[in-house]
Amino acid sequence: MQGKAKGIFQKYFILLLILWVLFVLYPNPLKLIISIQRVFSPDIDAGAVASIMNDFSSEPVAIERAVLEKITYHYDWKVYNMPWYFPTVEEVVKKREGDCKARALVLASIFEAKSIPYRINSSPIHMWVEYEGKIETPLENPKAKFYQQDPETGERLFQFPKIDLREVIDSFWSGFWNPMPGSRKTLLLLGLLTLGVIRVTLFKKRAIDKSS
Repeated sequence: MQGKAKGIFQKYFILLLILWVLFVLYPNPLKLIISIQRVFSPDIDAGAVASIMNDFSSEPVAIERAVLEKITYHYDWKVYNMPWYFPTVEEVVKKREGDCKARALVLASIFEAKSIPYRINSSPIHMWVEYEGKIETPLENPKAKFYQQDPETGERLFQFPKIDLREVIDSFWSGFWNPMPGSRKTLLLLGLLTLGVIRVTLFKKRAIDKSS
């Protein structure tokens, strides 16, 4: 029985590592599942932004500038205590803070309320709203996107993004690891270390049993 347990541990070691990482990052895995679903069906809610758009211009560029001022930029670790979370517009308006996803949701919702045509674009490290007159930046341009949604036509576009790998790594480090709470970092590393030590110990013991 003990030998069978060792075999199972060895066979599913990688799976155990993944499960541990997910457990530390998402104690409530439903949040991750919901977030993934919202990537492809974002919550654009014109009604939820009514309280913040009374004094907004009808010019798209001015609207985007106002949204950036009203929604303070913070990583999901700080706002939702998770490394990555796709919120609802109502959550963003209530908290008045969030990352690029939060700002894009509010901007798209205001455009929806004002009947301004727009498309939602996503790259591996960023999310933004594209509209007529939008000024391109290194992060927000047609080459950087890998997924685009047009709510008016329902069209969805996938493409291979042209984005620097170093930029992806830097974004991951600054948005995921740096703001991660120290207690979660410790828990994550201790769990991975423990699993690693157990595997090495079992491997050595198995080698000894075979040689004897």
